[in-house]
Amino acid sequence: MTDLRFVQPDDDATLKDWQYVHNVIIPSAALSLDEVRERVQRNHLEVAYLGDVLVGCSTVRPPTSDASTATVIARVLAAHRGQGFGGALYARGLDWARALGASEIETHIWASNTDGLRFAHKQGFVEVDRYLLPGDSVPWFELRLS
Repeated sequence: MTDLRFVQPDDDATLKDWQYVHNVIIPSAALSLDEVRERVQRNHLEVAYLGDVLVGCSTVRPPTSDASTATVIARVLAAHRGQGFGGALYARGLDWARALGASEIETHIWASNTDGLRFAHKQGFVEVDRYLLPGDSVPWFELRLS
C-alpha cells in the first residue's frame, strides 16, 4: 500500500475518475460531470490511486454552520477491496472532518452495497435511519459513528 496516493480532483481527468468510482458504486444516484464539478466546490473530494491504477474515492461534507456533524464517505472499487484502501480513505476523511470542526460523523450507504455496510459497521458506525430517494426502490442507510 506504499504506492497509494491521494489526489484532490481539480481537472477533468481526476473529476472523471471520482465520478467513475461514485457511479459504479452508486448507480442509482449517478452524477454528471457538471454535478461533480458542483460538489467539489462545497465538499472535500479525493481520488485514490495505487500507482496509476484508480482504486477509490471519498467525500467529506463539512458540518453546516448550525450543526457539528460531518459526512464521511469512502468508496473502493470491488477489485481493490479488502486491501486496506477503504480504511486509508476513511481515515483521511475523518481527519478532514475533524479539522473542519466536526464532533459527530455520519455516513450514507446504499443498501445494495453490502461490502460498504460491512466496512462501516467494522469502523463503529450504527444505523440511525433508512430512507428512499425519489424513484428508488432500494433504501439508503444513514449511519453514525458510535
